[in-house]
Amino acid sequence: MLAALVIVALGMIAAIQAVTQSARNGTYLRDRTLAHWIGMNVLTERRLQVAAPDIAESTGRVEFADQQWQWTMKVTQTQVASLRRIDIAVRRAETPEGTPLANVSGFYGEAVGGAGGSAGSTLWAGTGAPGTDGADEGTDGSVPAPRQPPDEPSDQPTDPEE
Repeated sequence: MLAALVIVALGMIAAIQAVTQSARNGTYLRDRTLAHWIGMNVLTERRLQVAAPDIAESTGRVEFADQQWQWTMKVTQTQVASLRRIDIAVRRAETPEGTPLANVSGFYGEAVGGAGGSAGSTLWAGTGAPGTDGADEGTDGSVPAPRQPPDEPSDQPTDPEE
């Protein structure tokens, strides 16, 4: 009887540990999701600003889902002069720095042309459809059919009635 009681007790301990671990995993995944949402919100706010964000590192604090969150945003210049990279790390406010739950990255850039490819829009070489070099894209964003080789002179007589 005593041996059976020990076996049941060990089984119950294992079951309690499994339930506890499952609850921890659920909390961790919820916190990661909330942190990702916060990072996306901060990124969207920066993208909607009229002026490009300064090339610097900044931090902020926000209350979200009845919890305090800390975010750190680092803005860096890319190789394209009008494009900046934004990296945001989000963690719970009480956790130490350097332990983010979510990292979000995005870009802030100035428009290179009007909507719908208005006159004066920039055309990028090499971005056309397969088989084209992209050099003859229309200003409306359309891509013509692939280039055909130039007509070569033929030894065949041409029929003037055609």
